[in-house]
Amino acid sequence: MSTHARLLAEALSARTDADLATLFGRRDVRPDAQWNDFFDAAEALLDPASVAKALPRLTRTEAAGLAAAATGGDAGAAAEHLRALALLPAEGPLPPSIAAAAVAGRAVPEEPEPGAPAQADEAAAARAAERAFTTVATLADALLLAEEGPLALLAGGTVGLFEKRRLIERGLPDDPELLDEVLALGTEAGLLRPIERTLRLSEDGAAWLRLAGPERWTRLVEGFRAALPDALRTPDGGWIPLPSWPQEHPWNPAWPERADALLRQARLLGLVADGADDAPGAETPWAQAPRRGAAPDPQGLSAFVPAEVDRIFLQNDLTAIAPGPLLPALDLRLRGMAARESASQASSYRFTADSLSAALSSGETEESALAFLEALSLTGVPQPLRYLLAQSASRHGQVQVGTDPATGRTRVRSADAHLLQAIGVDQALRPLGLVPETSPQGDPVLTTRVNRDTVFWALTDEHYPAALVDAGGAVERPVRATAASAPVPPDDAVRYAALIARLRDAREENAEAAWLERELEHAAKQRAVLAVTVAMPDGTARELVLEVTGFGGGRLRGRDRASDVERTLPIRSILSTHAIEDPAS
Repeated sequence: MSTHARLLAEALSARTDADLATLFGRRDVRPDAQWNDFFDAAEALLDPASVAKALPRLTRTEAAGLAAAATGGDAGAAAEHLRALALLPAEGPLPPSIAAAAVAGRAVPEEPEPGAPAQADEAAAARAAERAFTTVATLADALLLAEEGPLALLAGGTVGLFEKRRLIERGLPDDPELLDEVLALGTEAGLLRPIERTLRLSEDGAAWLRLAGPERWTRLVEGFRAALPDALRTPDGGWIPLPSWPQEHPWNPAWPERADALLRQARLLGLVADGADDAPGAETPWAQAPRRGAAPDPQGLSAFVPAEVDRIFLQNDLTAIAPGPLLPALDLRLRGMAARESASQASSYRFTADSLSAALSSGETEESALAFLEALSLTGVPQPLRYLLAQSASRHGQVQVGTDPATGRTRVRSADAHLLQAIGVDQALRPLGLVPETSPQGDPVLTTRVNRDTVFWALTDEHYPAALVDAGGAVERPVRATAASAPVPPDDAVRYAALIARLRDAREENAEAAWLERELEHAAKQRAVLAVTVAMPDGTARELVLEVTGFGGGRLRGRDRASDVERTLPIRSILSTHAIEDPAS
């Protein structure tokens, strides 16, 4: 072991548990690391592989400080941060493994000149506002699809081509790369949550869908800012100028791609403008507040986007026209009973038997749907729509899904034997394992071990007029719980509690003796040649040159190079040791 490892071990033992947990987290230490004491920890942290893994995470300031220290200079303002990462000793030169890695690192770019970001002109700001409006609308559509069912993820964490095709078929832009970026925005804002190779709507996402347009944008910007890496954040909670982002992790080869992705997200949110008459990366007026750490203010952006409306036109051809972006809460309810056909500043919707049946299965009644449409429409409710709604309501509930109290199995029944037979042979419902049986009353039924709610929603998704019923046969209001609650990951203090406790328990009262034992154990493994200073019985000290052959039981064994005899020395008699060059080598 080197003196550097010894000094680091002593420094680690003097840190608080919280500081150690933070260090281990930032250095990506495994909580189950097989370290027995602080000497093991120091050796591991100074290992070239561990150092190489830590350097890409350094910011530009930290990388510049470490590079200066590696050539004998001063680490400057980064010294404290580097010491916290166990990459810079309290005094003296850098350990060789760190110095070599720092010298071999890429060049560190110069700190940019301070100055206010370029401001977008009105035309460029208007284009950026329109882009932000489109991004919010696109993400809302994606969240609605995720509410119907989770989106499958590939091994790399992105949505596959099949899922993207499903999104495109539902009216989202036919641009796979754009879909990836929009979904990434939603994920980083906490609106979508990756769980077991699927992307699910979160509880925050379900609440976001019911916000007004400006509030949706504000929440997205807040989530984007909160998810930014520390290197891009300012002490007041904002972010550094965007042109500096690609250089903030100079020793991380993957960082430029990551920075580009973040800049594209900023562009999608309308925080950055572009255009033929505008410098790339110019800041929009509504980006100034979040950049400085203040709450985003959508007022300036709202002046460039169409105002939301709360009324629609219902037409005799079973369509509805919104003369502008419909308020999200109204849009969500309307889309629960009509399929949206086009999405722009003026959206159109179409009512069908299937869409109204799905609305009734989701808890609407004929009376509630009619009251909603009458309050929403500027033209009343046309007679063809009234007729279709009444017809769908009369068919609703033909398929009843409940639980058999005798067996606990889910039971599907219907007065229409042909409809029940169609359900039993429907290939889309085959995973439910529906088995035809006869009820005690002699009626045909389908039964399955799958829980009642899952069966109900599977039938509803396949457009069957299903209804949930209780044990007495009364219709219940269904609740589709699709929002994923946020998991609470353990913090570093919890993750590393056991490891830190083990290191504390192994700490020796006599650090000098512990260090000596480590040196001797290492020398025995290497069969090194040591100059050993031994305390003699008469009070004098004598130096012996030994080729170490063994260590254990409180004794050091080795061949005396001067007399060519084997010697066994009690550790308590050894005052000091130092390695010497083997003359025989």
